[in-house]
Amino acid sequence: MMKYKGYLGSVAYDDEAEVFYGSVLGIKDVVTFQGCSVDEIKQAFKDSVNDYLAFCEKRGEKPDKPYSGKFNLRIPPELHAKLDVTAKGNGESLNSFVTKTLEKAVGE
Repeated sequence: MMKYKGYLGSVAYDDEAEVFYGSVLGIKDVVTFQGCSVDEIKQAFKDSVNDYLAFCEKRGEKPDKPYSGKFNLRIPPELHAKLDVTAKGNGESLNSFVTKTLEKAVGE
């Protein structure tokens, strides 16, 4: 995973073409990049982010912000209720309880 200006880039390797390729994660727009070495792929990622930001500015559009921190989650109503009761029993909000639970799940 690469980071630049708040954007995350995911990289894979195509053994047949002998090239690294990647895309910017967490935005609706499609931003890709490629390179033949680690240095090239790092620079291509930065160049692609910069090009994307310049393109948006030229068009007068706001660029997508990666991972706003909000997402909709569909769960059964019964689970929603259990989570809320558990959170309140712990003296915290549902949002705080779910955030802590998810942090534990990903090892934060």
